Amino acid sequence: MTSLHEFAVKTIDGETKSLADYAGKVLLVVNVASRCGLTPQYAGLEKLSRELKDDGVVVLGFPCNQFAAQEPGSEDEIKAFCSTKYDVTFPLFAKVDVNGPSRAPVYAFLTGEDTAPEGAGDVKWNFGKFVVGKDGLVVARFAPPTDPNDPALRKALATALSE
Repeated sequence: MTSLHEFAVKTIDGETKSLADYAGKVLLVVNVASRCGLTPQYAGLEKLSRELKDDGVVVLGFPCNQFAAQEPGSEDEIKAFCSTKYDVTFPLFAKVDVNGPSRAPVYAFLTGEDTAPEGAGDVKWNFGKFVVGKDGLVVARFAPPTDPNDPALRKALATALSE
């Protein structure tokens, strides 16, 4: 695959969603978890989503239970947690593996790209962030502790929007 837009993934509601539907948008793809020290980032991701969606930025959340079993719930439980605790309105997808032999194809694509500042390779923890340009190519990658309001992350999104 040569673009994120070539993938289809399951939504948190079990429907198949073509990522081509996001062509022309800038994406912030994040592996999320409900029981992590970084879970409060949901609030910042939602704020960013609401602030930048009219400009063409879409946050995509992919729940993952690979890091210290910090996302043990079902899709229904995850959806309920996100909507009641953080009022999440950005798209959430079915739980995936982001590393290892069962790595979701979309994450095989994302982690295979050598993009600054984090580079290629396995996702290190919950809330790893990938900025994907309007053309479906990865343009930046940020480590899990990077706050959604981090100036470098915001700059990467703005740059991708301007291209």
